[in-house]
Amino acid sequence: MKIKELTAYLETLAPLSYQEDYDNSGLIIGSPEAEINSALISLDCTEAVVAEAIRKNCDIIISHHPIIFKGIKKLNGKTYVERVVIKAIQHNIAIYAIHTNLDHVLKGVNSKICDKLGVKDYNILAPGGSLLRKLVTFCPNSHADTVRDALFIAGAGDIGKYSDCSFNVAGTGTFKPGDGTNAFVGETGRRHSEEETRIEVMFSAPLEGQLIFALHEVHPYEEVAYDVYQLNNSHPQVGAGMIGCLDEALDERDFLQLLKDKLNCKVVRYTALRGKKIKRVAVCGGTGGFLLPQAISAGADVFVTADYKYHEFFDADEKIVIADVGHYESEQFTVELLHETITEKFPNFALRLTELNTNPINYLI
Repeated sequence: MKIKELTAYLETLAPLSYQEDYDNSGLIIGSPEAEINSALISLDCTEAVVAEAIRKNCDIIISHHPIIFKGIKKLNGKTYVERVVIKAIQHNIAIYAIHTNLDHVLKGVNSKICDKLGVKDYNILAPGGSLLRKLVTFCPNSHADTVRDALFIAGAGDIGKYSDCSFNVAGTGTFKPGDGTNAFVGETGRRHSEEETRIEVMFSAPLEGQLIFALHEVHPYEEVAYDVYQLNNSHPQVGAGMIGCLDEALDERDFLQLLKDKLNCKVVRYTALRGKKIKRVAVCGGTGGFLLPQAISAGADVFVTADYKYHEFFDADEKIVIADVGHYESEQFTVELLHETITEKFPNFALRLTELNTNPINYLI
């Protein structure tokens, strides 16, 4: 298939608009029109990973972390980033990154951590704002069901665990067809009144284009009237971190041992224990210290994340246990997540998981 077929699917699951401002997710190297036969999935894109892709005849590397975060001014091989880019281009290997946009979806990086730890009934810890829109349109009563169905199929109308949500009001619309029009109802030059239904649906911002297309495809009017509003509501299925509960509460040290075992950690750094059971668990893959206030407010007993600095551990303030498992350790199962996700959609596409441990940190045990 073409690269754009694969990336389009990934971006329906984790839209690029969900990534952080500093991020660089998306197709970094390669043409969307290029044909691909196999992909290598990795957490990082290093020189060794590119060499592995060459050995395994992979046309594209799908990594969690982007190889390029900032602009490159020269390509002379002085840095590992430049060497990776040069080597990939020389061997016609595309590179695609799916980073913080995959962190921010309900079935993303953090849900995988929860699954590994046995955390159930999890939800987004810090839902994102300004990600929801409302579409309002008007159509003849006879076509209201058709229009609603098309909008639902295109992705509108989901609120939490409910689908096909809409609000409908009956009213009267007026219009006068002008010369050269092909009006569905009414006569040229005469004002017409039509009994219509006002339909309102909520949707996630990245779906706007396909919703408007679907609306025009099924609406009977030559000129379709509609409004799109930005909402300030938080998006319950998009945001940072995750929080849920264990089936049974664990002693603090037993939970820390669970972390070490399930996440294959060489070391778990943690704050002073509080002598309380661990039941409610907040997680954030990668650098998640910015979510500590939300974890405390949500009543978490422990916050599992990575990249904590010395002074930041004091911020636990005996209100919560912070457990730093390491950046690589918290995100290592992302390759498994991507393999499962892509295989579900493209079962016959050749996917390979990297055999390399790209963790740049070593431990003396």
